[in-house]
Amino acid sequence: MSYCLNLSCMKPLNPNGINFCQSCGTRLLPRLRNRYHIIQPLGGGGFGRTFLAEDEDKLKEHCVVKQLAPQVQGSTALRKATELFQEEARRLQQLGEHPQIPTLYAYFEQDNYLYLVQQLIKGQTLGQELRQQGIFSEDKIWQVLSELLPVLKFVHEHQVIHRDIKPENIIRRQSDCKLVLIDFGVAKQLTTNSLDNTGTSIGSYGYAPIEQMKLRRAYAASDLFSLGVTCFHLLTRINPSELWAEEGYGWVTHWQQHVRLPISASLKNVLDKLLQKNIEERYQSADEVLLDLDSRLQPLSMDYYRPPSTLLATVAPPKIQWKSKLLVGGAVVLLGLGGYMYLRSLASIRTLTGYLGEVNSLAVNSNSLSHNFASGSDDKTVKIWNIESGDEIRTLTGHSDLVYAVAISSDGKTVVSGSKDKTIKVWNLNTGKESRTLNGHKGFVNSVAISPDGETIVSGSYDKTIKVWNLNTGKEIRTLTGHSGEVLSVAISPDGKTIVSGSKDKTIKVWNLNTGKEIRTLTGHLGDVNDVVISQDGQMLASASDDKTIKVWKMDTGTEIRTIIGHLADVNAIAFSPNGEYIASASDDKTVKVWQLNTGEAIYTFNGHSAEVYAIAFSADGKTLISGGKDKTIKIWQLP
Repeated sequence: MSYCLNLSCMKPLNPNGINFCQSCGTRLLPRLRNRYHIIQPLGGGGFGRTFLAEDEDKLKEHCVVKQLAPQVQGSTALRKATELFQEEARRLQQLGEHPQIPTLYAYFEQDNYLYLVQQLIKGQTLGQELRQQGIFSEDKIWQVLSELLPVLKFVHEHQVIHRDIKPENIIRRQSDCKLVLIDFGVAKQLTTNSLDNTGTSIGSYGYAPIEQMKLRRAYAASDLFSLGVTCFHLLTRINPSELWAEEGYGWVTHWQQHVRLPISASLKNVLDKLLQKNIEERYQSADEVLLDLDSRLQPLSMDYYRPPSTLLATVAPPKIQWKSKLLVGGAVVLLGLGGYMYLRSLASIRTLTGYLGEVNSLAVNSNSLSHNFASGSDDKTVKIWNIESGDEIRTLTGHSDLVYAVAISSDGKTVVSGSKDKTIKVWNLNTGKESRTLNGHKGFVNSVAISPDGETIVSGSYDKTIKVWNLNTGKEIRTLTGHSGEVLSVAISPDGKTIVSGSKDKTIKVWNLNTGKEIRTLTGHLGDVNDVVISQDGQMLASASDDKTIKVWKMDTGTEIRTIIGHLADVNAIAFSPNGEYIASASDDKTVKVWQLNTGEAIYTFNGHSAEVYAIAFSADGKTLISGGKDKTIKIWQLP
């Protein structure tokens, strides 16, 4: 795909092989500076956007391209944004030699836009680590201090003040678990002039000290205050911006009241001096703090920390309020104006084997008293499993070819399966006995759905039709035609009145279930629509496509709400969480992702499948994800 770099373009995604954007007409650039190939946007706002890119001169090594794209010429905000953008490039060039600071690769202007190319940092922010693992132990706080203070010493020795130290701007690098300080977009040169003249107050409320926010001046001691607040946040899981909103800087005088776990007197003393409101009473340099760390400067054991690739988080986070843009093909986070990224993954709690073929479909029993789910496979069988134990309960045999689709009735008594053998089979879930076979499709049955009242089956087929059946009698009620390509997915609304279908013709159609009449057609995808799902409240529809995107639509009007971008290959399946706050997706890029619905931001990425992932489902309580794919396995993932 090609991406339009015009900031005002409403639909920047374009197919390959065209020279001008289909939406706004802007000339498309195959490579920036004839070198950097844009893979996909990561997010942005205000005056610019950030992209994941490949460096053609470095064997297609991934990097981050930041674009300053002003919309209002000559404004004060524009001048300030341009100044910050240029300063960030200078800071990165100056400081990027340090192994715990990202490297600047290039800074240039092209077609009236400024671009900054920087190192991609793979890992996980301390903010994300806090949300996944819970509050930091004292040992982990000492480790944070001992690793970051030498970095700050280096920064300050180069006459630079960071001005925005917080958990989201510190990444634990995946390769070596070292902490990396990112986002120098608001860093300030420490010169005599800068100390004598006030400037714009920049920083994060709650983290930045009073002299930075009110007097608009920043010193080395200002960064040390922010480091102390960061440690407080990690120790307590309390957002300092909330305390600041309630008490101003008064909270720092009694910060210890918020610490639930006991800490040593030495750590209390260090944090107390870091958190002094008056700069004169605070540590003045990183060296002063390092002296007080005393014997704690010895290398710390990493036994208390396991890299995210092997970590199963068990502490449930509070309601997540993401302020950063996150995307993952591995998981990528855009952090403020700095635009750096991290990659993170979670481990499955168990892997289920037993299939001789690919796992094509999954369906969870929504009955709250049950803990089972069904799966369909290329080995022509349907299997019933227990979610909690991972035990196989029974195998249903009878199809003569690949099983592409499964569905479970809302009362948890019936399983329906669709197959390449062009039939639909109805089974008793508790006994595994086949109740009946439905014949009528002239092509593969690729999708099945059961109405909420358990009376109706809807099926989608490679014969380009949708059929409606009476579940109890097996009789065909009607056939819906209108798609010009194979029907890949069908779904029924929670009120049982509407059918939604997705097709290889790249469209989504909405139908009246009782009459079979087409209500509307939704367009916008650039590839096959592989899956369609409806939220449990019936308000939203989501679709997954070979164009690597997920689209969210208003169910009642068909209006597109947003496009979610992040997977690096076809998106095969999606599922709404029971509470309607998240969407899970499965992709040919071998990952499973969870997205926050109201922002379109990816919050979790699950790596573990060794091949394409074809199916995804939430457990009835929303605490577990189940995925299946080409590697012939089913994986069960615990959501943090």
